[in-house]
Amino acid sequence: MSVIVAVRKASQIVIAADSQDNFGDLRPPAENHDALKLRVVGDAVLGSSGWALYDDIFAHYLAKRRVKLSDRRSIFDFFVKFWKDLRKNYPFVNDQPGKESETPFANLDASFLVASPGGIFLISSNMSVSEFRQYYAIGSGGDYAIGAVHALYEDVKNPAVIAEKAVKAAMAYDNSCGGRISSHTVKVRGA
Repeated sequence: MSVIVAVRKASQIVIAADSQDNFGDLRPPAENHDALKLRVVGDAVLGSSGWALYDDIFAHYLAKRRVKLSDRRSIFDFFVKFWKDLRKNYPFVNDQPGKESETPFANLDASFLVASPGGIFLISSNMSVSEFRQYYAIGSGGDYAIGAVHALYEDVKNPAVIAEKAVKAAMAYDNSCGGRISSHTVKVRGA
């Protein structure tokens, strides 16, 4: 479980995440283990919430490719190709995990948040891409983080401060979030 939050103010987007990884009921302390939830992909940052195996898959998959995650279309294109390659090159990935097998759409069984020069983008488990102008958060602690960002957004100018406080709020209230906070700043194109 995770919390990943992206906050945009003027020409900056700050994306931040916790580092806790859960192994069933076991939660290793931060000084012993950090989960990688944010990955730099070109001039964008991709955050993933869901199965930890995605970190290994992305490391393997992205090492062989140059990827642009610059706008809604390029992000959707990437995930369509990624979905096809998951089925072809990673045979241990289920076609339709979970209870959503009745849906006509794919199910990544995870969600993703991209901070790019083009903005903030949510990729839902069914691969739909949504754009957010100011902020968004995903993961089990996402609701707490969105609440914190909403409360702070108008009064705090620094997006890094807002993002960090939002992750801290999720870590305080969601027992699946914890560890250290990592963050990246992305410069917004044309802002």
